[in-house]
Amino acid sequence: MSLLSIQSVSIAFGGPPVLDGASFSIERGERVSLVGRNGAGKSTLMKLLDGTMLPDTGEIVRQGGVTVARLEQDIPDGVHGTIYDVVAEGLGEDGRLLARYHEASLTVGVDASEANLKTLDRLHHAVDSANGWRLHTRVETVLEHLGLEADAQFEKASGGRKRQTLLARALVRQPDVLLLDEPTNHLDIDAIEWMEGYLIEQGITLLFVTHDRAFLRRLATRILELDRGKLVDWGTDYDTYLQRKDAALDSEQKAWDEFDRKLAIEEKWIRTGIRARRTRNEGRVRALEAMRRDRQARRERVGTVRLAAQEAERSGRLVIEARDVSFAHGERPIVRDLSTTIMRGDRVGLIGPNGSGKTTLLRLLLGELPPASGTVRHGTGLEVAYFDQLRDTLDPERSVFDSIADGAEWVQLTTGRQHVHGYLQDFLFPPDRARTPVRALSGGERNRLLLARLFTRSFNVLALDEPTNDLDIETLDLLEDLLIEFSGTLLVVSHDRDFLDHVVTSTLVMEGKGRVGEYAGGYSDWVRQRPAPVTTPTPRAGVPPTVAPSATNRRADKPRKLSFKEQKELEALPERIDALEQEKDALYARLSDPAFLRDGPAVSATTARLDAIEQETAAAMARWEALEAVASGG
Repeated sequence: MSLLSIQSVSIAFGGPPVLDGASFSIERGERVSLVGRNGAGKSTLMKLLDGTMLPDTGEIVRQGGVTVARLEQDIPDGVHGTIYDVVAEGLGEDGRLLARYHEASLTVGVDASEANLKTLDRLHHAVDSANGWRLHTRVETVLEHLGLEADAQFEKASGGRKRQTLLARALVRQPDVLLLDEPTNHLDIDAIEWMEGYLIEQGITLLFVTHDRAFLRRLATRILELDRGKLVDWGTDYDTYLQRKDAALDSEQKAWDEFDRKLAIEEKWIRTGIRARRTRNEGRVRALEAMRRDRQARRERVGTVRLAAQEAERSGRLVIEARDVSFAHGERPIVRDLSTTIMRGDRVGLIGPNGSGKTTLLRLLLGELPPASGTVRHGTGLEVAYFDQLRDTLDPERSVFDSIADGAEWVQLTTGRQHVHGYLQDFLFPPDRARTPVRALSGGERNRLLLARLFTRSFNVLALDEPTNDLDIETLDLLEDLLIEFSGTLLVVSHDRDFLDHVVTSTLVMEGKGRVGEYAGGYSDWVRQRPAPVTTPTPRAGVPPTVAPSATNRRADKPRKLSFKEQKELEALPERIDALEQEKDALYARLSDPAFLRDGPAVSATTARLDAIEQETAAAMARWEALEAVASGG
């Protein structure tokens, strides 16, 4: 039986329906990705599902006792207390008890009076009685992996930290159905990967919206699309959905073209002379009137953003040269002894945890911050556009129109002058939306406006700090295509793994304690190249620790050969890897069957096996490479 379903639901806000007779259901263990363009109504659907909004018509059906929690895009008003308090609130009364205990422990840390100690002891016993330590561990785990400071005040946190806190509150609650709206925004890569594993391991039933395609590919067991008011269940993985969607759009366009051709013929017939009108077939006239109504009711696809970079004259061959650059915040080193050279046409990604100093490094390279030691030298003819700077230039009270060219009617592009209204339509802002104040824009619309403002400028060095937040996937794909075609130099800070893989050719990685590693390729290339973490094995009782041989006992000059057993293992590994790949393909085929997706436990078991196959394949590949290196004398 479905945990949650909607039946023939419609809702509109004065224009075309956002949902028009939509129906779907979600079974236990499913992880459904809701896709659609910005403004299609994805957040509205989530508000209907959690009861925040009511439909105009239709019905929302929940199985008895089913709990639903939602991570909203906007930060709600009236949330107070420490970050621990806000997160624990997701656990209901038990969470409020934990929050009181946490607050009491903080008070004792400041004032260990007898009264405060008694209060803490009383609350400790209450938590014991409620078996609340397991829940406390859950809260602490989520806080740790999302990099949140438990004792910090929620009201004083940045917008990004507030959203992370609300995400943590939704995760610790572990409801029957969890609704996540852009959960990866403001998370670093480590936190995103931890969340992926957490959601899979906990078996949480999930409906989520995301622009992070790597997150989507790993989590989604099926794709639900909201397009022009219609909710379509594709019942498949994301890559298969893309192929089927392209085919469906082609088929739709052909049907429309044929319909328009027939309508043109009928319109010509109805406009013939008086003699023809006297003898015309009334049934044919009624059919024509019906065709006119159908054509009027047709909802065209939302337009595609048209991006074009205003490239300046080429810069000199050298763009940035950093030599022994160091920088610190107080006693904390951000960059230490960094030397790197960025040449014209290089495409550099900056990767690292939140708070590690990626933006600081970007500003050092751009010359916006002076290094504490070392030098940063810039080449000749640089015209730099910095995406993050533009965020500060958006006045929330100005209109979209006035934000593009500071109130001017025209923008000057390399292709010639263009009226601001026409230019904004290239970024999906129709004339009525162009007069909207910036403060009323959604996150995705604000980012599109920033891109529109950016591309009125000419540049040959482009620096982007988290450009992908809140963009829908189609706009993100177009931005990628533009950046790939851009012949200048690119510096980009991003936690979007697919975006980095598609756009950059090298990475600077914040590795901690001021060390910045430099690697060839994108995110996936860095994962393959990065040093393995050093782990110290815990000795078992009664087993003496292994002592490393001294340098004099090593026979470094004599290369090791494969043993007979290792040789057999090497010969068998390709077949093993091939078998794993075939099993993975078979499981993906099973998940693309809508009938199979109705079996929640089987879907969970299949996705768990897929994750295991990924790990087994990676281990087998690493082992094969190691044995190959020995066999070849490397």
